[in-house]
Amino acid sequence: MKGNPVSGAQTIQRAMQVVKLVARHADEGLRLIDVARAMEIERPTAHRLLRALVAEGMLRQGASHRYRLGPLMFELSLTSGHHLNMADLCTPVLKSLAEETGDTSFLFVRSGDDAICLAREQGSYHIQTPVVPIGSRQPLGVSSGGLALLSAMSEQEVGPLLDAIIPRLPAYENLSVEEIWNYYHGARKKGYAAIANWAAPGVRGVGVPILGELGTPIAAITVATTISRMSEERIEKIAPALHEASGKIARLLRQL
Repeated sequence: MKGNPVSGAQTIQRAMQVVKLVARHADEGLRLIDVARAMEIERPTAHRLLRALVAEGMLRQGASHRYRLGPLMFELSLTSGHHLNMADLCTPVLKSLAEETGDTSFLFVRSGDDAICLAREQGSYHIQTPVVPIGSRQPLGVSSGGLALLSAMSEQEVGPLLDAIIPRLPAYENLSVEEIWNYYHGARKKGYAAIANWAAPGVRGVGVPILGELGTPIAAITVATTISRMSEERIEKIAPALHEASGKIARLLRQL
């Protein structure tokens, strides 16, 4: 006996409404009871929807029992083809930033527990650092791009992500979770993410997140050069240009 197509369509519609609801509360996440009340449905119904969405990777449930967007959401955004348009759309901003600073500018996006280098533009300074190939991925928190993405997330979101990447950290000079937490808090305090040596020896990068309309980090823009060139004073001068570029890209991405 075939299922009721109307009932099936309603279930899909409800599931998508739940995803949108959770996305609007990405920072703090939502409890089961929050979802049931907002959707005006019974708790068992809400629980079945949430459990199915978690099983498919569209949502995840942390230790606090709150639901947040899951890794599949980020993977889908990358495989949809929009990331190609995104790189093309952001190229003028990256070029302008590279020209202004003289150093290499990068665009990163998140994919699950990783930061992926989506685009790169070199500046005019005689020493460049194109050490991160386009398409390469590294755990969140290792590079300035990944750290910038983390800095726009709450501690409740960051904790499970860092726990997940622990087995991969020995490949990055044994960078520890405690050190990433220190970088994270520093980035939150300063308004930009600065980190050196872990992603590439002798290189320091500084970056800021690019936020979507819901306030979630959808990308990060960074500038990197040698440690000797990227002094604290230089970082302070570059930071405003990064924030300006981030705002430009956020506005451009609304066109996708």
